[in-house]
Amino acid sequence: MLDRRKWTPSALLLTMTGIVLVGIGVYFVLIRPPLLPEDVRYMQLTEADLSVVGPSLRDWLGRVFAVLGGFAMATGILMITLAATALRSREPIAAFGAILGGVVSIGTMTAVNFAINSDFKWALLGLFALWAASLIAYWLEGAEAR
Repeated sequence: MLDRRKWTPSALLLTMTGIVLVGIGVYFVLIRPPLLPEDVRYMQLTEADLSVVGPSLRDWLGRVFAVLGGFAMATGILMITLAATALRSREPIAAFGAILGGVVSIGTMTAVNFAINSDFKWALLGLFALWAASLIAYWLEGAEAR
C-alpha cells in the first residue's frame, strides 16, 4: 500500500520541474536582456533596423518579459504546490492538472523554441523530459499500489 504522506518520486520530479520553472521566471524578470542575439537573428534585423525601433522595442519587451517571468514563476509555484499536496496524496484530479498544466506551459514553450530554432531548445527539452518523467513515475506508482 502506498503511503500518501511520503514524498514519492513523481512528487519529487514534479517539484524539481516547478523549481526550474521558478528559475526561468526569475531569469526573465531579473536577468534576460530584451533582445538576445537569437531574437535579432530570427527577426532578421540589421543594425539600422535596431537603431530605429530598438529603444522602443527594448522597453516594450522588457515589460513583456517581466509579465512572462511572473507567469513562469507562478506556474512553477503552483506545480510545486500540486506536487506537495494533491499529487503526493494521489488525488485523481492531480494527474489531470499536472498533465494539462505541463502541456500548455512546458509543452508550448518547448515546441515554440524548437520552431524558432532557439539556442535554449535543448535545455527546454530537458525540462519537458523532467516533467514527463514525473508523470511516468506517477503512473508507475499507481500500478505498484494496485
